[in-house]
Amino acid sequence: MNGGHDLVVVGSGAAGLTAAVGAAEAGLSVLVVEKAAQLGGTTAVGGGVIWAPNNALMSTPDSPGAARAYLGTGRMSASEIAAFVEDVPRAIAMLTRVGVRMRPLPRPDYHPDRPGAAHGRGLDQEPFDPRPWPGLAERIRPPTYFPLLTMSERDDRSAGPEVVKQREADGVRTMGGALVGRLLVAALDRGVEILAGTPVTALGHGTVRLGEETVAAGAVLLASGGFEWNADLRRRHLAAEITPISAPSNTGDALGLARGAALDEMTAVWGVPVITPPGDRYDGMPSGRMGNVEMTLPGSVTVDTSGRRFVNEALNYHDLNRAFAGRTAFLVFDRAYRERYPVAGSPPGAVEPWMVTADTPAELARRVGIDPAGLVATLGRFNAAARRGADPDFGRGANPQDRHLGDPAITPNPCLAPVAQGPFFAVPVHAGALGTAGGLATDLDGRVVDPAGDPIPGLYAAGNCAATLFRDGYPGGGATLASAVVRAYRVVRHLARGVSGAEGGR
Repeated sequence: MNGGHDLVVVGSGAAGLTAAVGAAEAGLSVLVVEKAAQLGGTTAVGGGVIWAPNNALMSTPDSPGAARAYLGTGRMSASEIAAFVEDVPRAIAMLTRVGVRMRPLPRPDYHPDRPGAAHGRGLDQEPFDPRPWPGLAERIRPPTYFPLLTMSERDDRSAGPEVVKQREADGVRTMGGALVGRLLVAALDRGVEILAGTPVTALGHGTVRLGEETVAAGAVLLASGGFEWNADLRRRHLAAEITPISAPSNTGDALGLARGAALDEMTAVWGVPVITPPGDRYDGMPSGRMGNVEMTLPGSVTVDTSGRRFVNEALNYHDLNRAFAGRTAFLVFDRAYRERYPVAGSPPGAVEPWMVTADTPAELARRVGIDPAGLVATLGRFNAAARRGADPDFGRGANPQDRHLGDPAITPNPCLAPVAQGPFFAVPVHAGALGTAGGLATDLDGRVVDPAGDPIPGLYAAGNCAATLFRDGYPGGGATLASAVVRAYRVVRHLARGVSGAEGGR
């Protein structure tokens, strides 16, 4: 490592690597430092989809006006919406130019009834084979429970177990791991220096402290993930407890490094309901799995301890998670469901020790602490309507977003079937998070600002350590990475203009 760099990037997920590649293309010397032993952060363990309205890869018509109308139903300001809609196609063009390979994902936006909603704004990652770059696969954080399929392959069931087995043997990565792999290749090809297992302990004026060593930095980009694995910060900022399923290295380091910075959207998370089979661990920490698909599939209901449903179980996972609001909740399903669908990685038909089972709904309720009369009444009402393919209480399966993850073999509603064939099962479901979405406040160029709104010279932030671009909204699958790469693109653009050099280092 030489004595100084034009840009030091703290963190190695999509935000950090996108900025590193772009800055290197602009002729800047770049150092990426990652405190974890392997690279990729939460990106490497996630789905890898990027929500990008009106991008050049889309196979369906879109327009800036439709995207602005759709985002205008949330809390983003008009200027924030205009900037995002303008910049996201440019960010995707930059990623494509440096070798990231994506294809349109024909999924609906998460709020299909809003003005400007569309299909196909998400971009899926093509599989990445690291074998031409010896040693690269070992540097990338391993996947969690996701099989080695693309999101498209998961949706259309076009790849069988033999494909997954071959990819495992070859070290091929999909989803977020594929995005990280291609960005790492692009970074290394452009001379970016990358250090893993290297925590940043302090920032000075134009310097970065790495353990006992200090390096000069013309500018610093904090891209070190959220704070979802920091119990103290969760208690301080979040309205309710959550179960994180991201990279356990996300402990909010950036919030301590950026002294004097303003914070924004600190109650926001990228939420998802989570099922936590005992023994599930990642990176040595207890972990879990997204539970929204299990909640959507027909033949199940989700209830609280009163035995009542409290949400449309097929809602997009972010809004679905909001409905938990501190509730103790259970996924309840019957024998027909168990024989047909996997549950939290358990194959169809298997009865796991962590699944509570009983011959009747009332007995099941007593065993898990649900009000028996409440559950029996709920199933009576639900089953009668489900046989007609209707959900008069919550409208489950009433729009394309709901039906997307349902079972197309079940008609007339792919999200509804009675819960009526004993034995019956119950599994706890928890409010969870793919990451926190609040953090350092920035301006439109990604510069970290102080409480007065003034940029802190030479300091930038992107990814989950920065406040979400979407103001706690979740417009579609891939919004997390959209926020990350668009802000990283803006940082690169600002650096390329030479503004940070004129301002001086931090």
